[in-house]
Amino acid sequence: MSYADPQAHTMAVLDQVLDERARQDAKWGEQNHPDGTGDWDSVAKRRDIDLHVLRREDARAAQARCDRAAKEGRITYRHILDEEVREAFAEDEPARLRSELVQVAAVAVKWIEAIDRRKA
Repeated sequence: MSYADPQAHTMAVLDQVLDERARQDAKWGEQNHPDGTGDWDSVAKRRDIDLHVLRREDARAAQARCDRAAKEGRITYRHILDEEVREAFAEDEPARLRSELVQVAAVAVKWIEAIDRRKA
């Protein structure tokens, strides 16, 4: 893998993600589960808890932790990915959820690339 060509490195990582997706499909077949994000959660509804509000608060808290870590010079990929995942969990509108999940995937790929560069 050539780290001198960032685009080639990204494509190599994405090929590995594609291979993993193929393994998942081979093992589990096509899956079509509910998103489970935003305001969707029958358990929370039975308990009269507004899960959507809790998830939004959780996303804001993760963003604040990420911002604070960046300001203090101690940001990690864990902070960044945690924020993106929690923002995705808070979404109930499909287009915005999709956009957040693309961000989750991009951060995960970037993290993998950084690990690979450290090994080089």
